[in-house]
Amino acid sequence: MIDPRHLAIAAPCRKRAGLALIALAMIAGCSSTEETPYVERPVEQIYNEAYESALQGDFKKAAPLFDEVERQHPYSVWATQAQLMAAYSLYQANKYTEAVNALDRFIQLNPSNPNVDYAYYLKGLCYYEQIVDVGRDQKLTIDALSSFEEVTRRFPTSKFARDARLKIDLTRNHLAGKEMSIGRWYLSSGQYLAAINRFQRVVEQFDTTDQVPEALLRLTEAYTALGLQDEAKRTASVLGHNYPGTIWYEDAYALATTGEARVEAAGSDGWFGWGLGPF
Repeated sequence: MIDPRHLAIAAPCRKRAGLALIALAMIAGCSSTEETPYVERPVEQIYNEAYESALQGDFKKAAPLFDEVERQHPYSVWATQAQLMAAYSLYQANKYTEAVNALDRFIQLNPSNPNVDYAYYLKGLCYYEQIVDVGRDQKLTIDALSSFEEVTRRFPTSKFARDARLKIDLTRNHLAGKEMSIGRWYLSSGQYLAAINRFQRVVEQFDTTDQVPEALLRLTEAYTALGLQDEAKRTASVLGHNYPGTIWYEDAYALATTGEARVEAAGSDGWFGWGLGPF
């Protein structure tokens, strides 16, 4: 995780001129379920109290205080900065939905802000940190992927682009894992055409992920089960060309040429003796 204090955004207060902004983005409305009583205070006082709370890790306290900066002084030089700080505080407090709403508002209102790249990146993190196992719905994974791709597309030289690219690879691998999970289930249930569609999707749409070698093996297995030996051999050849010497290729080759898995790879759960894991 990036230390927010390393983000070079100076606070406008004379006392805080050397402080860095903790993070970025905008809060859509109040960041707390309880309305903060309106007590008019100098903008420097509110902002500094919020900032100190954030530095101390009390983000639940910091978020509504940063909101108060905008509410009381919406046209001050502090307002935009406070909006960004409020969103970061919500993110740190694990209030991801509120943080995403804040980030969307900030992006909409401040498209040319120098920190909008981080707003997209932080939005991606909000989704990324909620990703669940492949057995469940992957909407959050898709949303994370979309946000990180926005960072790399719009801001390819941003200091956040490198980590965004890494997380793009991880989210794509996760989505491919979801397809593999469904495909294995179809395969073990004898629904070969449905299984083939899933494995082909992995090969075609997630071709850079770690799931591809197994997907090619499972395709070989499904084609063999359907008696489509030419397709099985072709798929095994693709696997051998791209992933030679792997256990995936050795098993695919055995299936394509003999219709049986290698003895040492045999199990009791899969077709032709090849284990299909939890399915």
